[in-house]
Amino acid sequence: MPIDWINGLIGGGLIGLAAAIYLLVNGRIMGASGIVGGLVDGSGHHAWKERGALLLGLFFVPAIIALAQGGASTFATSNLAILIIAGLLVGLGTRIANGCTSGHGVCGISRLSLRGIVATVF
Repeated sequence: MPIDWINGLIGGGLIGLAAAIYLLVNGRIMGASGIVGGLVDGSGHHAWKERGALLLGLFFVPAIIALAQGGASTFATSNLAILIIAGLLVGLGTRIANGCTSGHGVCGISRLSLRGIVATVF
């Protein structure tokens, strides 16, 4: 029986825990696109260390876990142009929706935010 769902369960729990800690410590919602956006447009320059640390953690922790488990399988294409276009479209979508899954799905739905629920469903 495949047990891949356990990795998803653990990962989801860690994202929820990180979001709760971020909210308790900073009083702000942990939305990855808002954190990146604040670094890119300069509106988050006052908290660049905190934002940078969070983004480094979002990148390096899964990479370390994947290495510890002997690698990670993916079905992503190896075509770099498609990956870049896909990334840009995801970034555009998160700006249009004023947030991403970590903001709307994890933090919005858990706070029973109508905006978060609508953004996640649609």
